[in-house]
Amino acid sequence: MEKMISRSDADILADRIGDLVEKSRKAIVTQVNTVMVYTYYEIGRTIVENEQQGDARASYGKGVLKELSERLSNRFGKGFSVDNLENMRRFYLTYSSEISETPSRKSEDEKSETASRNLIGSADVVRTNFSLSWSHYIFLMKIDNPVERSFYEKEAVQERWSLRELKRQFDAALYERLSISKDKQAITEMSRQGVIVEKPEDIVKDPYILEFLGLPEESSYSESTLEQKIIDKLQSFLMELGKGYTFVGRQVRLTLDEKHFFVDLVFFNRLLQCFVLIDLKIGEITHQDLGQMQMYVNYYDRKVKLPEENPTVGIVLCKKKDDTLVELTLPENNTQIFASKYQTVLPNKEELAKLLDEKTNKDGTK
Repeated sequence: MEKMISRSDADILADRIGDLVEKSRKAIVTQVNTVMVYTYYEIGRTIVENEQQGDARASYGKGVLKELSERLSNRFGKGFSVDNLENMRRFYLTYSSEISETPSRKSEDEKSETASRNLIGSADVVRTNFSLSWSHYIFLMKIDNPVERSFYEKEAVQERWSLRELKRQFDAALYERLSISKDKQAITEMSRQGVIVEKPEDIVKDPYILEFLGLPEESSYSESTLEQKIIDKLQSFLMELGKGYTFVGRQVRLTLDEKHFFVDLVFFNRLLQCFVLIDLKIGEITHQDLGQMQMYVNYYDRKVKLPEENPTVGIVLCKKKDDTLVELTLPENNTQIFASKYQTVLPNKEELAKLLDEKTNKDGTK
């Protein structure tokens, strides 16, 4: 007699098989996207190589692109406008110096192999170099500084940023904000690998950009309003905090001798394996604010964190701060308490870029 499968067993099987199907579909979409981007790179290469054989390159290139667009559009439909072909050309010129030659480029005989075999044979190169969508790369090519462009590309891949989030991080000047506090070598490494989290300083920004909260810069609001806005936009706030954060709670109570204290926001950073406490201040930070955060951090270190976890980090997020006051209030060897400003509008990228240039020039003269 055939064994009957209970409804619960069927549900479990359906869920497992459903997960496999969903994963396979995502993998197919990812692979198709990757091969398409690599194909655009190869089209760009072909256009550039063809241009280099002409005498009057500029006018020759424009004429060829227009005729090429008409022929490819008639054959394949959308996607081969003159503008898009120019993007493919620029894509190759932008990234060709960063990509090693594939085996399929060794000889003219190998060039005659089918396109599919060439692309499949270059799979490792594709996965290594082109992990984003074509729309991502069109945006990235607009960033002139190759170091900055590389940084945003690495972060977009590692953090799985959508195109919208990539644009948001660029508009929020993430590269400039992180670079201003780093030396030249650290900036170079950041462009190669993205943000590396190894110590508490690596997870702290100054300022934090909270434009997604929808609070006008000069408006008056309470700390509870600011906190509620953050909770309402928690996913966006986690993205702004950076790598490795998970949300633990809000208004988390600490009790000392029947006196109650409340930490505004509590997170745990998986990369540093430590709690991160955040206190919100809508005005200028005071030494009392820093002292209170020190008490919160001590409480977590002594009563909450597990022995295998690392020391707690505390961040006082304020509207204004006096760097001298912060420096004199905190211990010289401090690695746990930080004061950072926040702003509710996007920063002036030009001003931040100017500060970064000044810092770079200053470092270069040392």
